Amino acid sequence: MQEAEIKGNVAEGFDEVRSVFKENFKKRGELGASCCAFYKGQKIVDLWGGYSKLEKKENWEEDTIAPVYSTVKGISALTLAHAHSRGLFDYEKKMSIYWPEFSQNGKEDITIKQLMSHQAGLCVIDEPIPFERLGDPDFICKVIEKQKPAWIPGTKHGYHTVSLGWYQNELIRRVDPKKRSLSQYFEEEIAKQLNLDLYIGLPETIPNSRIATIERITFSQILTNLFDIPWAFVLAFRNKKSLTYKSFKNPEILGNPLNYNKRELQIIGIPSTNGFGNARSIAALYSEFAMGGKNLGIDEHTIALLESDAIEPIDGILDQILKVYNNYAYGFSKPHKAFNFGSSKNAYGTPGTGGSFGFADPNLKLGYAYVMNKCGLKLWNDPRELALRQSIYNCIKNNS
Repeated sequence: MQEAEIKGNVAEGFDEVRSVFKENFKKRGELGASCCAFYKGQKIVDLWGGYSKLEKKENWEEDTIAPVYSTVKGISALTLAHAHSRGLFDYEKKMSIYWPEFSQNGKEDITIKQLMSHQAGLCVIDEPIPFERLGDPDFICKVIEKQKPAWIPGTKHGYHTVSLGWYQNELIRRVDPKKRSLSQYFEEEIAKQLNLDLYIGLPETIPNSRIATIERITFSQILTNLFDIPWAFVLAFRNKKSLTYKSFKNPEILGNPLNYNKRELQIIGIPSTNGFGNARSIAALYSEFAMGGKNLGIDEHTIALLESDAIEPIDGILDQILKVYNNYAYGFSKPHKAFNFGSSKNAYGTPGTGGSFGFADPNLKLGYAYVMNKCGLKLWNDPRELALRQSIYNCIKNNS
């Protein structure tokens, strides 16, 4: 088989990262991917390679973009941080202050901070959402504002798999003077300002040739990676009555990673799951915030909140959906024992289905991202991504 072509550049002293990127194709089954990191505002790693399509007939190019699934949650969280910095809302305030109809069915006291920390108990949506209404924000709003919390808000936390982004979207629509959607706000206030090739819902003008195709997870992959997925999560996911199953399966189309290869889904702006981009743009965005957000005019208080400690619920940090211990704050995952990314607890970011990941490390002033089109099975720390991340930190240490 022809060896995957690797392109891009690394700064002096970071050749190890290129070697690890090549090893991912030779030893860890990589198909196509990009990896990028900015350190103290300077791009130190910008690599891409392999194949963008399953047939291995099209190379992964410099401008190739791919679905990043829940890695987009961090992008949405940074969008809300931008709005917070502009004084459009206060994380400590109740959602119902900005969205009165939200207060139905026991939600009247839920704060934005609780929602963004996955503590609101709004991890499932009971009313079925048909595919043809996914792009109708008014319909989505009416559905989710009636939802009853699955637990007393603030007592537990659990991954708001799809629902979080829709609540965030409606909040932005309510507080933005222009009444834009979250994806529109991100495009106009952040992406254009930083010249990012990054989207929440894919513009129809982007040709299919630029979009990497997600590869199907094979049965042999599952057999050889049986211990990569927590069994408690697997059992809960197979139980159609569980919160875990319901959180991933309404609407049904969003529960299958392969569906994100369909153009009719790609164009819909779903802030929790439907992001598209490359590692370069995601890393550049996190770098901007890791450096203090000066180019976007982000307030110092907002930056301090993003860098603050994880917000632990009263009953502990066992995730009611993923069935693992987890840390969250302000829409991001935060470092913890099982997922100890970054150089300090100030780091923040979000991983996505299959292995993609982006985060900011303010302590080192580092922005990092990895994007791929072959899905792994781990919730985080995919071997390919982890190897790249560790090599970057090794090089920084060795060059200090």
